[in-house]
Amino acid sequence: MRRFLVPLACAALTSLPTFSAFSAGAGPGLTLEAAVQTALRQNPLLRAGGHELAASDGAIRQAGLIPNPSLSLDVEDTRRETRSTSLMLSQTIELGGKRAARVELARRDRDVAALELEARRAEVRASAIQAFFDSLIAQERVQVAQASLEIAASGAQAVSRRVTAGKVSPIEETRARVAESSARIELRQAQADLASALRALGVVMGEAPGAIVRVDGSADALPALLEGPALDERIEQSPLLRRARMAVQRADAAFELERARATPDVTVGVGGKRAAELGRTQPLISVSIPIPLFDRNQGAQFEALRKRDAAQALAQAQEQQLRAEVLQAADQLRARAEEIEVLRRDVLPGAQAAHEAARRGFELGKFGFLDVLDAQRTWLQARGQYFAALSQAHRLCADIDRRLGAADAP
Repeated sequence: MRRFLVPLACAALTSLPTFSAFSAGAGPGLTLEAAVQTALRQNPLLRAGGHELAASDGAIRQAGLIPNPSLSLDVEDTRRETRSTSLMLSQTIELGGKRAARVELARRDRDVAALELEARRAEVRASAIQAFFDSLIAQERVQVAQASLEIAASGAQAVSRRVTAGKVSPIEETRARVAESSARIELRQAQADLASALRALGVVMGEAPGAIVRVDGSADALPALLEGPALDERIEQSPLLRRARMAVQRADAAFELERARATPDVTVGVGGKRAAELGRTQPLISVSIPIPLFDRNQGAQFEALRKRDAAQALAQAQEQQLRAEVLQAADQLRARAEEIEVLRRDVLPGAQAAHEAARRGFELGKFGFLDVLDAQRTWLQARGQYFAALSQAHRLCADIDRRLGAADAP
């Protein structure tokens, strides 16, 4: 088994204050594990799925019950002297294994409901993970925007001092103030994006609005991507594929029930008849058997058989689609991981070094402020590309997790 471990160690970034997830002195925030566990415990969709699964137990119980007996009373003639009264207790006896077939169908319905709940749990879990990392990346964007504003403000002050000293044109100060205003706008947008991401995370977790204010984790950490036999095993055990295959078994149980219904049931009855003219009670015994001359349930059997064939075809299509989507997402994730590594190792340090060199050169009078703005713009674009790649990578991870389910799922 070969594993593709995404090399996203962020040791090279620890020296950059703009990539600190939390400000100094801040308290601990919500962790990924806590977010996932809370979502699995409180999400209303999962609670609804649990109730639906519990309801299937009642369907199994109902399917195993035998038909109720019937009591009939017949009175002939209204005159007391010639009146005859008949009392009959009848019971239908199911033949052909109908009750067992009903129970089997109800059990398959419960199994489908259980796998539906498991697939829903995978959906909620993946949504919680995606929302968590969206919040974490948005949180880091805020920290970066704050650092960018501090850099822009510091640059504006430096330009102002040089303008006062008569070393540069006042136009340079205007450009610096514009850059500072742009950085402030970027910070406000980042704060709005963070509030939106935290609100979305709270919805997945089933929390009240405003209950989550911080998240705690490393946005650089991506899970290992399985390949080869390990990936094939995860696909085989995915809730979506198991649910599709269980639907085939459910359709087969429905066909067996329709075939059992082709056997007619027998209704037997015992009772007595009281004849006033005879002055005694006569015993009554009845047996009723339908003759399957025209209706042998052949239409329902044909329908159930074709539905079983359709379920088999859908299961095959589900497997092919699932495998193609997972492999495609894995290829995209591998490409994003390589992009992240290049940005982390080469682009970000180089862009930061160029910005620092341009700023120092401007303070020494070697460069113009346009050079500083250009270097700063390049650095901001590199960081934006880095965050975009991180966000896309985590979305791909959540998408794979949504399709394959948790590795430790029952």
